[in-house]
Amino acid sequence: MTNSTLAFVFPGQGSQQIGMLAEAAAEFPEIATTFEQSSSVLGYDLWDLCQNGQQEDINLTERTQPLLLTSSVALYRAWQAKGGATPARMAGHSLGEWSALVCAGVIAFEDAVRLVRERGRLMQEAVPAGQGAMAAVIGLDDAAVEAACSEAAQGEVVAAVNYNSPGQVVIAGSSGAVERAIEACKAAGAKRAMPLPVSAPFHTELMRPAADKLAPQIDATQFHAPETPVIHNVHAKSESDPAAIKALMVEQIYSPVRWTACVQAMAAAGTTTLVECGPGKVLAALAKRIDRSLTAHNIETPAQLSEAVLATAQ
Repeated sequence: MTNSTLAFVFPGQGSQQIGMLAEAAAEFPEIATTFEQSSSVLGYDLWDLCQNGQQEDINLTERTQPLLLTSSVALYRAWQAKGGATPARMAGHSLGEWSALVCAGVIAFEDAVRLVRERGRLMQEAVPAGQGAMAAVIGLDDAAVEAACSEAAQGEVVAAVNYNSPGQVVIAGSSGAVERAIEACKAAGAKRAMPLPVSAPFHTELMRPAADKLAPQIDATQFHAPETPVIHNVHAKSESDPAAIKALMVEQIYSPVRWTACVQAMAAAGTTTLVECGPGKVLAALAKRIDRSLTAHNIETPAQLSEAVLATAQ
């Protein structure tokens, strides 16, 4: 049964941790089944990697992306098996948008695993290590961050790429331009502006080669109209046409993540409760900063999942 006030949100890169979902896997067989499916596509044991590997292994983008997709889909399947309500809306942050598309019935899980592995590989390849950078800017409004990036560019690429919440924006681009933009943001009054431990400048024009290479693979994959509306990162609206969704998933690679606008769009459509479906609690924390009236739940552990199922039952 659909809960008209419930939305599911799916995290992107940065939420991965060695040992994640171990507690959930002990209670929900859906976790193991989903990881087995993913491993058969990838050709290696993804569960063993995320339980017994090293953090630097799961931080490799072409591994991080399938890992987070698999984790989110596994938890959504556990939610369904537990009798959780169907959300009225979904959204995912960057990579998380692929998790939303799987859970909304747009794309088969195995196809998504294949595409996000390739997405991660191509994004990492697009800019040689050390030539790109990302940084978080805290305490400066969007327009001031954008102005600082324009001033710092000097013929290179640097731009606001993740509008995460009011006063929290991530910038990315060429290493030198990002360093200049950090100083410009500090001079403009940012509380903090600090480099992030990421080697590739995601969601900038520098990612266009990756998008161009992934586009034919996305085009060749079967997409369906969503069973649950998905609010897209590119324009913070939902889309029902599979061809248009394919185009948005290509564009998303080199376009900013308009997360604040996505959450605001869900709230405007009647969402009062968000469930973060994946490891960590980054998006639940951001939701409260974007709209204090929203209630947010995490479902990484069995106790959290059971509590959220009860809280959102109609």
